[in-house]
Amino acid sequence: MYLGAIEAGGTKFICAIGDHEGNIYERIQFPTTEPEETMQRVMDFFRNYRLEALGIGTFGPVDLNKRSKTYGYITNTPKLYWSNFNFVGTIQEHFHVPIGFDTDVNAAALGELFWGRARGKNSCIYMTVGTGIGVGAIVEGRLVHGLLHPEMGHILVRRHPDDTFVGSCPFHGDCLEGLASGPAIEKRWGKRGVHLSEKNEVWELEAFYLGQAIAQYILILSPEQVIVGGGVAKQQTLLPRIHHHVLTHLNGYVQHEKILKHVDDYITLPGLGDNAGICGALALAKQALTECGAN
Repeated sequence: MYLGAIEAGGTKFICAIGDHEGNIYERIQFPTTEPEETMQRVMDFFRNYRLEALGIGTFGPVDLNKRSKTYGYITNTPKLYWSNFNFVGTIQEHFHVPIGFDTDVNAAALGELFWGRARGKNSCIYMTVGTGIGVGAIVEGRLVHGLLHPEMGHILVRRHPDDTFVGSCPFHGDCLEGLASGPAIEKRWGKRGVHLSEKNEVWELEAFYLGQAIAQYILILSPEQVIVGGGVAKQQTLLPRIHHHVLTHLNGYVQHEKILKHVDDYITLPGLGDNAGICGALALAKQALTECGAN
């Protein structure tokens, strides 16, 4: 018996088979197209295995309220054809197993808590910086949901005094995502981030905004571990700059040695690397199986 995992992204789906220790035995990746075609490929992959449970970490927004009529739906997403798609219900039509369902960043946070950088801790945040910016959070061992689910990538940040870029977010313009996501970098500088590695001014400005945001998350949630993933975070000089700006923005207010003396071990890249999302979906499956047994 296996655990199944789905990491559903706006541009690609990853499906995997794994176990209770986060080991992945088989995986497949394919482009995100319209739901009917995409989900057929999902079903074709999983029907070859005996599943105990299945976890889904997905792009959103999504409905995570189990008492809601639209629980398990992707709701008003800008992703073409996927608005109001019943993700969990579609899976349940084919596989009668416990299903864990959450945002992609919450899933990644859970994966890191189970098997990655936050292992052994009671709280963490996982920030992904790529096509968009999203943040998943675990507080006192529980994933944070609330009214809908956190959208910490869209917080408003103070502008750098020298930054005149209008922002790229279609909803808020110069929110964090509008100023610091991958598309924002490309729109501001005229090139993708991967082609701007030697431009210090690019990464200094990026770290200013990301460091400011992380300082706010620390003040609000007080996580025991901060993890920064996504394609933009792979830029080699970015993380040390983020450390500097977090310390500058906090300005000594949070008096804890993890921040003051060991910030490089407190704010890190994912321990699971590029597997944080898919391992997080395995963690959701494991959690759903446990909750099913408890009931």
